[in-house]
Amino acid sequence: MDGVRVGNRIIGGQSPVTIGWENIPRVQGGPVKQFVFTYFQPAVLFAMVLFWYYAPNSIAKASTAIGIGIAFRVLLLVLEWVNPRFESWQLTWKELVTDLFYVGLGYTILNMVDNYIGSDVLIESLLSTYDWGKFSWFTGLPLLVQAFLILFMFDFGQYWMHRGMHNWYPLWLTHSVHHYITQLNINKGAVGNPVELFLIGLGIGGLFDFLPRAALLAGAIGMSIGVYQHINVRFNTPAWWRFLFNTTEHHSLHHSQDFEATRSNYASNFIFIDRIFGTCVDGEAELLGMEGGRRMSIREQMLFPFTEGWKTTKQRFGKREATPDAPFADSNAIAAE
Repeated sequence: MDGVRVGNRIIGGQSPVTIGWENIPRVQGGPVKQFVFTYFQPAVLFAMVLFWYYAPNSIAKASTAIGIGIAFRVLLLVLEWVNPRFESWQLTWKELVTDLFYVGLGYTILNMVDNYIGSDVLIESLLSTYDWGKFSWFTGLPLLVQAFLILFMFDFGQYWMHRGMHNWYPLWLTHSVHHYITQLNINKGAVGNPVELFLIGLGIGGLFDFLPRAALLAGAIGMSIGVYQHINVRFNTPAWWRFLFNTTEHHSLHHSQDFEATRSNYASNFIFIDRIFGTCVDGEAELLGMEGGRRMSIREQMLFPFTEGWKTTKQRFGKREATPDAPFADSNAIAAE
């Protein structure tokens, strides 16, 4: 398999991928279907912005955001059956039950842990300990600017955390579990080892004061952009959208069975961050996962970073004891294997 040269890298040398927007299939069907699946994503984004910008305070609250989020995911689940991107990604009962386990884990245990030792809690403790003040002047900025800054700061941090997870072996151990998923659908973003799910949620937003409405607006915009990363729906995504925002196509490449392809498209919402740092690859992949698409059980997903880390530690120290002059193996080489 020759692959395709993208910059200085060969993408698709280990597993089939599609490179270039001109090579990605279009939505098949009549004019109504073409219209819906071309403008659905921008329409939802603009509707969310308008709602959270103008909604009265009586309904502009967190409980409303949760309700909208659940209803939107149900709608996308329906679209996955109406217009799937790949038949091989269609949801099965086994996949659905597994996904719901992780969704429940996120709303319960991980949420509770975040309330005690999450980044906002740690930042608040740091600020109070050293008598620092927050950057309160942010509240004087226009609402949309505040919302964008909240999203951008979080996404910029996620980009480097995610990139670090692919380049530093200890972090890779926690993140690798997420790369064993073999399909993308609406809840796959919740699947992963709890340690990784905690780490990827860290941010520095707690250093700044924002209006509550700005935080709700940022959450709605983030949902309207980021939710499409893990989804099995074929869209005729507008060119400006795929230039600015991460898409299913981008993220499928990141989850492909080709090693070089996985080292791209790290940002959560804003793919232009990847474009700035030279890690963006435009295209898509159908064959996902690691070890040829081996599916992990929940038990293995929970234990893998610890069992694999222990195994690697024993191998390294065992080799060192057997051959004292031998250097340690390169961590990136181990992660690549």
